[in-house]
Parts: sequence; structure tokens; C-alpha cells
Amino acid sequence: MTDWRLFTEIPRIAYFSMEIGLTTEIPTYSGGLGVLAGDTIKSAADLKLPMVAITLISRKGYFRQSFSSDGWQEESSVDWQPEELLELLPRKTLVTIEDRDVKVQAWLYRVNSPTGGTLPVLFLDTDIPGNNPEDRKITDHLYGGDKEYRLKQEIVLGIGGARLLQVLGFQVRKYHLNEGHASLLTLELLNHHRRPVEDTWDERASWNTPSVQEKCVFTTHTPVEAGHDSFPYDMVKRVLGDVIPIALLQELGGKDKLNMTLLALNLSHFVNGVAKKHGEVSQALFPGFEIHAITNGIHPFTWASPYMMNLFDEYLPSWANEPELLVRVDNIPDQEIWDAHAGAKAYLLQYIEEVTGEQFDPDILTIGFARRATAYKRANMIFTDTEHLLKIGGGKLQLVFAGKAHPQDEHGKRMIQEIRKQKEFFGDKLKIVYLPNYNMDVASRLIPGVDLWLNNPLRPLEASGTSGMKAALNGVPNFSVLDGWWIEGHIEGITGWSIGPPPTETTTNEDVNHTDEDVEDLYAKLEKTIIPLYYSDQDGWIQVMKNAIGKNAYYFNTHVMMRRYVTEAYLR
Repeated sequence: MTDWRLFTEIPRIAYFSMEIGLTTEIPTYSGGLGVLAGDTIKSAADLKLPMVAITLISRKGYFRQSFSSDGWQEESSVDWQPEELLELLPRKTLVTIEDRDVKVQAWLYRVNSPTGGTLPVLFLDTDIPGNNPEDRKITDHLYGGDKEYRLKQEIVLGIGGARLLQVLGFQVRKYHLNEGHASLLTLELLNHHRRPVEDTWDERASWNTPSVQEKCVFTTHTPVEAGHDSFPYDMVKRVLGDVIPIALLQELGGKDKLNMTLLALNLSHFVNGVAKKHGEVSQALFPGFEIHAITNGIHPFTWASPYMMNLFDEYLPSWANEPELLVRVDNIPDQEIWDAHAGAKAYLLQYIEEVTGEQFDPDILTIGFARRATAYKRANMIFTDTEHLLKIGGGKLQLVFAGKAHPQDEHGKRMIQEIRKQKEFFGDKLKIVYLPNYNMDVASRLIPGVDLWLNNPLRPLEASGTSGMKAALNGVPNFSVLDGWWIEGHIEGITGWSIGPPPTETTTNEDVNHTDEDVEDLYAKLEKTIIPLYYSDQDGWIQVMKNAIGKNAYYFNTHVMMRRYVTEAYLR
């Protein structure tokens, strides 16, 4: 095994993320943000980029989802043993929480690429003998507990992560904050780069904000308010203490509350949203800051089904590390594309039967929907008019749903329950299943195995939508509201289909949510375009499948994304 100290020999980009999804066996992620972080790291390893990633150990994971007899979501801890998969590093550091010293240690995981690249990931942990029993639990639950628990986690991630990199001997060229959870690392950098007071005109000038800005890159991932952590200053004073003067903290992080996004915006030299539209919406949300856009991607080798992977290996050698070769998908015979997808579909239907007992028909058009179950995702929108849906889809459609609601999101839980109860109305005329415990393993079965990928969030709240990119890679066309990445990837009837009117929103405060138009368009396109094409023109459907690969997947991947981060953010 490589000595971990070899990772400290060259300057690296330090990539901070509250959650990172690398494998199902390491359950330190909840959804899209964490899976994107994992894909980012894998592509960085493929491209041999000098990076180090920092996250929390989340000893009890996010949660394991199950359902009661009435379809209500139930949660339980995901117990895993870090020592079986990770290497405990020998050095520790301290952070101060509520005037107590809290020890922080790091576990190392090596991401090894077939190209020979290796990238270290550090998982921060406070479950250390000598720490207060309460403090030992800080790194237990991802997104668990209350605001105070979250603030403690963000102290460990930001300040503890920056200090551990230093005590371990890492040289850091830039710090990349993947969402605002790690923003407190900027306070550690402010102290590190502080000028002696006697060298300045006044104490305020001793805080060298330009030097910190030059070191930091910030990616914001959502226009939804709940995604921008904020903490009241009385809590900040009590939990965090006086890391920097409160007047300066208010100047950088907000007068009334400490807003982690605002803190990162003020102390980063490069800021970006995760799709062109999201960049525009973020610019409107935070006027006065220059916000760029680097569209998200997915890691091709991770998300191609084994069936598609075999085809790509045969006809497009080197595709995994040169995904731009997917543009040559027309080299693959149509029948082989269809057969590969049929294999992925059979694999999914077998899984559905094993988990739920439901038998789906491989010859029926199968629609997939898997998202975090929260109000703006509108998972139940397709059921707005059940009689109409039954009329157009009875005997012609099957629906597969998955996704977790946050344990405190009662609306999200009710939405899941409503979907699960639709089975009572539709019966065998239109089969519906809601798969439990959506994670990377379930996604790798579900996304490639459906025939059509549905996405209908409330615009413009979808920042990106990487699951649609995973679908495209596997020749599964998207049927989506024009938001996030789909605005860039959509060519009507060529790469998939849109839902609703053109994307004209520029802020999240629009009075019109277009739900009626969206529902009407969804039903109309299913009835008049999508269902007829699937059943009456297989050659035409296969062409859309190929276009999804050749016009979407070749570009919307983390290899392209990381090259853009290097040239536009890291080398600036």
C-alpha cells in the first residue's frame, strides 16, 4: 500500500464537501451533491489531477429507508465499519466547540483509477476517546439533528479539515468549497494569512481577505433557500466562539445571521453555479457577485451499465477516459443498442421482483423517476389526473419511483405515501412500484433499466439534475421540464422531450409555477408522441437512444467538467 505521506509531496487542490458518494459500502452521501462529489474525485483520479478531498465520516450514514404497512417512510441508521475500508492516519488536530477542545482525526481512502491515478480522500471523525461523549457523536449522522448539530459539523469540516491538512503536511494550492457547508475554512485561512497589526494602518486591515480569496473556489448547488445554511449569531458566539471579530464576520457573512453561502461568496475569487441556467438564477439571487457556470457531469465508467459498457468497449475503445468518443455512437448497430438496453431492463425488472414481489412486463414502456422526495421535485405530478393517465397509459405504461425524504420533511413523506397508494387505483392496468432505500447501488440498476427518464421539478429550482445525464449515457431518453442541465442537452424529439413552456424565469420568486401547463404537456406528449414512437417505430426510438448518448453523454460528464474547473477556476 502506498505510504500516505507520498500524497503530501506536491501542492494539491483541496476539495471540501459535506458528503461524498464513492461506493454504496461507504454511505457518506444522501443524494446528488454527494454522488457528484464522488464522480468529481473519480474523474480527477482518471485525469491524474493533484487533488485531495475532505469530508465527514458519517458513521451512521444518512439513513436506511423502509416503509410501514401504510406506505409511510421509516428511517434507521446505516451502521458500517470504517476500519474495514479506510486507513486511520496517525495525526490529529483540535477545534474549539462551546469552549471545549474537540479532537479530530482522519481516515484515508484511496481512489485508484485504471489510468494509474490515485487520489486521497480524508474522512474526518470526532469519535475519539477523550472527547466529550456529545462531541464524539458530531460526525455520526449526515444532515441529522438540529441547527446546532449542523454548525458543529461545519466547524469540524471547515476548520478541522483545514487544520488536519496542515498537520498532515499537505501543500494546498487552492481550496474548492463544494457548497457552503465548508465555508468556515475561510475563517481558518483568515487567521493563517493575517498580517501583524503593527504592519498595517489599523486592525481591520490586518485581516488579509484578498489572500484568502485568491486561495478559494466556491461552487453553489441550489437556488432553494433550505440549501443555504444560516445560523443566528448568538448560536455562533456560543458554539464557534470568537474565531474572528464579530464585526468582520457580520461584514463577510451577513448582518443578521451567519449565511454560509454569503461567507463563501465574499471569500472566493471564483464562484460558479452548476448549469448555465443555474448560474443566471444564482446571479439574480446574489447580485453584486460575479457568478460563472460550469455544468455538472457524471463519471462515465461508474454509471454505464455492464451491458452498455461491453458495447462501448467493443465499438468505442478508450471511451471511459475519453468520453468524447461517445459522439461516434452511430458506429454501434441499432440492434445491439436495443439488445444491450433489453439486458439492463431485464436486470432491473428482476431486481423489482426480488425487492417488491411485483412482476413487470419487459415489453411495456417503463418510466423511471428517482429524486430526493421534496415538494419542488413534484414526484407525484404525473398523477394529477389519474383518469386521464389511465386512459392514455393503461396497458402501455409502467412506473418505477425511488427517492428518500429528509427525516424532518413531512411533506416529502406524504408525497411518497401518496405515490405508493396509487397502486390501489391503477392495479394491474398501470403498474407502479416505489423502490425502497434509493442509493448508488439501486440507481445503477434503476436508471439504465427504464425506457424513459422523467423529471418535472418546479422551475427554476433544479440546479442541474445529474440523474438525467446518467440516463442519457445508457441510451435512456429524458422527458423533462426545461431546467438545469436539460436546457443545454435538450433537442426536442432528438435527444428526448421537454415538458411545459420555454425557460424564461430568472429568479425563484416567479408568481406562475406553470403546473397546469406542465401537466397538460406531459399527458399530451405521452399520448401523441412518446407512446406511439415506442410501440410503432422501434428504429425511431433507437435513434433517440443513440442521440442521447452521442449528443448528451459525450459532453455532460465529469471529465469535461473537471477540465473546465482546471482552466477556469484552479489556474486563475
